Amino acid sequence: MIDLQIEALSKSFGDLVLFSDISFTIEERQRIGLIARNGRGKSTLLKIIAGEEPADEGKITLRSGVSVGYLEQEPDFEPQLTVLEACLGRSSEKTTLIARYEKALAEGDEKQLHHLMEEMDRLEAWDYETRAKQVLQMLKITNFAQPVGQLSGGQKKRVALASVLIEQPDIMILDEPTNHLDTEMVEWLEDFLSRFTGSLLMVTHDRYFLDRVCNEIIEIDDRRIYRYKGNYSYFLQRRDERLQTQAAETARARNLLRTELDWMRRQPQARAHKAKYRIDAFYKLKEKAAAMRDDPNVSLEIKSQYIGSKIFVMKALEKAFDDKIITRDFYYTFARYEKLGIVGNNGTGKSTFIKMLLGRVAPDSGTIEVGETVKWGYYSQEGLQFNEQMKVIDVVKAIAEVIPVGNKMLTASQFLQHFLFSPEKQYSYVYKLSGGEKRRLYLCTVLISNPNFLVLDEPTNDLDIDTLQILEEYLREFKGCVIVVSHDRYFMDRVVDHIFVFNGGGDIKDFPGNYTDYRDWRDEERAAAAKAEAERAAKSAAPKVSRRDDAGKRKLTFKEQREYEALEGEIAALEEEKSQIEQDMCSGTLDSATLLKKSQRIASLLEIIDEKTMRWLELSEFV
Repeated sequence: MIDLQIEALSKSFGDLVLFSDISFTIEERQRIGLIARNGRGKSTLLKIIAGEEPADEGKITLRSGVSVGYLEQEPDFEPQLTVLEACLGRSSEKTTLIARYEKALAEGDEKQLHHLMEEMDRLEAWDYETRAKQVLQMLKITNFAQPVGQLSGGQKKRVALASVLIEQPDIMILDEPTNHLDTEMVEWLEDFLSRFTGSLLMVTHDRYFLDRVCNEIIEIDDRRIYRYKGNYSYFLQRRDERLQTQAAETARARNLLRTELDWMRRQPQARAHKAKYRIDAFYKLKEKAAAMRDDPNVSLEIKSQYIGSKIFVMKALEKAFDDKIITRDFYYTFARYEKLGIVGNNGTGKSTFIKMLLGRVAPDSGTIEVGETVKWGYYSQEGLQFNEQMKVIDVVKAIAEVIPVGNKMLTASQFLQHFLFSPEKQYSYVYKLSGGEKRRLYLCTVLISNPNFLVLDEPTNDLDIDTLQILEEYLREFKGCVIVVSHDRYFMDRVVDHIFVFNGGGDIKDFPGNYTDYRDWRDEERAAAAKAEAERAAKSAAPKVSRRDDAGKRKLTFKEQREYEALEGEIAALEEEKSQIEQDMCSGTLDSATLLKKSQRIASLLEIIDEKTMRWLELSEFV
């Protein structure tokens, strides 16, 4: 069943055409990832579909009774609202009642409370409020009475995300939902959306997230859309095939053009006697042959300055803010060409750690010795500051007119083209750039200074996937040192060779491997801890009916033994069924009805597997 239909949609800003005459549908339980380069209209398309911005042409039809929840890229709230009021701010009888109840509770108005509690019972609003608080807590927002005006931009984004999630609309439209989330929150959201029973349309640069949540990819390219009935891995395969086909067609068109060009160049009087259709075909052929793709297939072999053997040494480093400990007696010696990733929950001190290294924040005690040859290149979330009235090319020229690349020199314009700024875009004003394009320009200004030690604090936020691929390749080949703070697991896996895990309270673990290696190890540790806890709980619990051996140890009853043996096979069969369904959903061969049925089945499978696994663990203690 179609929930939403987009027909012949077009949108332009002046001479810039974002997309033209595009059409597609969103069906029940479809999970669509929207992909395009920065500045190609992803966020604009979401705003149009959500009714926040008009289209130039086209029609959007929403099926009767279908509700839509929209998470914008940079949400805004009234600053005097509390966190809970903002989260429940979507107008409905239930949310209005909860807001009145919370206000009466805060003011101690017992007369009002008695009446409002009866109304809460009538509308069954208790679960709604509880769910809101649970989602906010999972997103690390715990002070529900705090005014929104006191929150950071990232915290406001999380409040807005919570508001959409608890609403549980039929269609969720999410613009960069993983921005400002740490890896733990991203994995929680990934699981939440995997169980979500509605439809989903989202923009995100998190490729693992796309791969595990989406069952369809829509790409905006050359003002048109291309649909891929599968997840991100399937999209990569089919997109490569499409581009190869286009390249072959362009090559054929150029060969034909040579023949037609010879014909068209004959004396003008002869041309008048030729068929008009052939003249028209020539101009169409010329347009097709001129098609040039600016795909990011260049290698950014930027020559870095020499870096000596001494990089930096930290000795007995201590740092705290009141009772919040960042580092405690920390020692580390950084090696030449090391590529370090830093992960951890928000608020554990990752950015402070970097700022201490760069000399921007002083430690409470201890020393940091930095080698004399180290030249920093620092990309930070706060560093994005431009004169909006400057042209893009002038921003780069103000730093360097020419840039050494390998054994040659590039002009500022050539360097910008490496970062997907076309000649036309280079002469645009900064204020005309999208948020992602400004991030890309900022990254360009960091790299152009020719550093030998790059420190990148959340470089993946708001960058498109094409830019991330260029940056990944650059960092892999970079002849210098790198520290990356990022929640983008795919990016970390491709770039770093080991990670620091900030657990909070000054606990920093140095793990030898990438993020996926660490996550697998962490999951094994958690499973072992859960099993140990289950063992302790089983030993302390007094069974109602049990058998005991000669030593008095509890043994399984005959019925329990049969159940235990059956569970092993049942769990294995369920896991195999789940794996097969996931493969089928990513194959791109299923129709909408089958996709819906399989999505519902996989949601129930996850619950059944969890339940049977816990029962198996309980029984395994007495085998």
